Amino acid sequence: MAVPLPVRPGILTSIKFIHHHPNYEVTVKTIVTTVLAVLLLSPLAVAQQAPLKIGYVNSEKIIAELPEAKESQQKLETMVKGWQDEIEKRSQALQGKFEEYQKQANMLNESAKQARQKELVEEEQKLNVYRQEKQQELAVQREKVMKPIQEKVFKAIERVAKDKKLSFVFDRANEVPVLYADPTFDYTPDVIIYLKRGGK
Repeated sequence: MAVPLPVRPGILTSIKFIHHHPNYEVTVKTIVTTVLAVLLLSPLAVAQQAPLKIGYVNSEKIIAELPEAKESQQKLETMVKGWQDEIEKRSQALQGKFEEYQKQANMLNESAKQARQKELVEEEQKLNVYRQEKQQELAVQREKVMKPIQEKVFKAIERVAKDKKLSFVFDRANEVPVLYADPTFDYTPDVIIYLKRGGK
């Protein structure tokens, strides 16, 4: 009866495109749709402008290469394991009390039955509260440890995008409506190398 305390959701939730104009961020699906619309509906206008250079990265691969991300993940898993063990312990104890009550129910008067039932309900409620608190705490702790890593990766992607003179960069780790992408435009290795060099 261990509580499902998830540990590995998409670490970089809501990854956004990086554009070179200040404060210009849009979601992946929106920008892909916009770019496709421009290319399909305004071919002449696009042809008259400077070439649009687009690249992509895989944030999951980038994160996997960061030692601090691995360390943070291990800490979260250790913390969750402790909570799950405690919840399992309480659940088994509660189940034992419930089974004991069922065996003795026929021998108890109505007042005693109600008292035992109330006790079981209260213990179950406490267990549920504990479970919810730990789920909330997990979300807080994950945000705390992953936010600096996210910011580091975002800055690295932006730096590589500027160095390579990319107009847009999207993340293939997200649900982007692109069925095929030429590996030539994959800048994941460039970002990883940039990070391993200490941002140089």
